[in-house]
Amino acid sequence: MAPRYRRQTSRAETRKSVLSTLAILAVTGFVAVPLAGPATTSASAWFFPGVQDSASLVVMGSGLGLDREEFGVTGGWGSAPAVGRPDPGSAQAFALEQVVSRGWEQSEFGCLVALWNKESGWNHVAMNRSSGAYGIPQALPGEKMASAGADWATNPETQIRWGLGYIEGRYGSPCAAWGHSQAKNWY
Repeated sequence: MAPRYRRQTSRAETRKSVLSTLAILAVTGFVAVPLAGPATTSASAWFFPGVQDSASLVVMGSGLGLDREEFGVTGGWGSAPAVGRPDPGSAQAFALEQVVSRGWEQSEFGCLVALWNKESGWNHVAMNRSSGAYGIPQALPGEKMASAGADWATNPETQIRWGLGYIEGRYGSPCAAWGHSQAKNWY
């Protein structure tokens, strides 16, 4: 039998291998997270429904005080009074009822979910730190929603009623509003 020789790995080769592995992991993270969608960043809502199955909920974050590029969750210490923990699942169930009662197709609900996932993560106390837009539909100013009810700052249903009225009046439907949001990054 011939003797086996084992090649010694130099420190430079080891360091290069480790750095290459770290670079691959970093690139994978930068690519995979955005591909998963805006609702998977650490600053999105606590839950979001699958567009195909409006009953499925996925936990996406935790606690109050999450920040996203344009809005911060104000929680109990912020500028609007919070009543309990935001419950996007209940808000979405109510919104689905409202979409159907307006005579819109169920596909419009999918567009609404995408739109308000992007805007607020369905958090009724979400506030845009830059503009002051508030609530699930990100009304600017938030006080506009008082036309739908005096409890606009704390009631997701009031915010949803106002938001759907705004969408219907300005765009005609949630899918038209979502299309505008995709093109202009606002609605």
